[in-house]
Amino acid sequence: MAKTSPGEFVRQVQTEARKVVWPSRQETVTTAIFVAIMMTLLAVFFLGVDTIFGKIVAWLLTLV
Repeated sequence: MAKTSPGEFVRQVQTEARKVVWPSRQETVTTAIFVAIMMTLLAVFFLGVDTIFGKIVAWLLTLV
């Protein structure tokens, strides 16, 4: 691998940074809302699964 001088490295970083496309405000808001909804749904799902497994374990422990 060839070594790159610090000046060349900075120029390469600037060139790559110009290629970055930032999302619009609307895209950011839409994505944030989607993430919040999915997080809530998954939290409720895992709460239900945990509750069911907790009840099964408690029931199994009463058999002992």
